[in-house]
Amino acid sequence: LIVGATYYLTFTGVPGTATYYALIMTVYTWIAKGAWFALGYPYDFIVTPVWLPSAMLLDLVYWA
Repeated sequence: LIVGATYYLTFTGVPGTATYYALIMTVYTWIAKGAWFALGYPYDFIVTPVWLPSAMLLDLVYWA
């Protein structure tokens, strides 16, 4: 958990890393779900993809 938190704080804002793009994708996903809900559709209809953990693993493999 500590390694993950340190990694997250270190690399999340670094452009070009998978974690950086995953954070953007996560925000876009929240916006899309909000818009979907605002249109009157059920909020839970869309399964929220979890981008960050897989992106962090990709970055760790890359930096290793």
